[in-house]
Amino acid sequence: MRAEALSGRTLGELALALGVRLPEEPRRAKGIPGQLLERALGADGGSRPEPDFGALGIELKTVPIGPEGRPRESTYVCKVASLEIAHEEWPSSRVRRKLAHVLWVPVAAVGALAERRIGAARLWQPSSEEEGDLRADWEELAGLLGSGAVEEITAHRGRFLQIRPKAADGDERGVMPGPDGTTVATVPRGFYLRSSFTERILGS
Repeated sequence: MRAEALSGRTLGELALALGVRLPEEPRRAKGIPGQLLERALGADGGSRPEPDFGALGIELKTVPIGPEGRPRESTYVCKVASLEIAHEEWPSSRVRRKLAHVLWVPVAAVGALAERRIGAARLWQPSSEEEGDLRADWEELAGLLGSGAVEEITAHRGRFLQIRPKAADGDERGVMPGPDGTTVATVPRGFYLRSSFTERILGS
């Protein structure tokens, strides 16, 4: 009900209600819509590898939408737990915990930040077919990571779930499994949902 009440409101109206000053420079605006909605809806998960609404087991995902009504970019899911993923199984994986139950909120991605409108929220759980698609991608990517083939993973791998670099700047480094049981220092990575997958959810 709280998410539905935000439908049609602008980010400027929401920021004013929360006492938040919006950045004037567009390059500093990335992440602002999600932060505003987290505050407005009472998300408490923070950056932990658990759903944003811990008591409900629901993750919040904001999706920037273009004028044509389609997602403008892929959706970040969670960081790659590089040294743990070799021991993870899909049913208990971080990715599945994050995507087991999601509140999707579309937000206009064009125009002045304060004038961008919030769309109708959608509460979603993956169907057996959708979970099967995600699991197949995750198992392929996790297998490569666990075997030390991190450099073989590009954004082209995975039909719906992909792995891409996730770092504040190009100098940040993390440790991941390397060949023959070694470890390598490389840029941290994250799991992302392709826009084709989120478009299918929001359009269904």
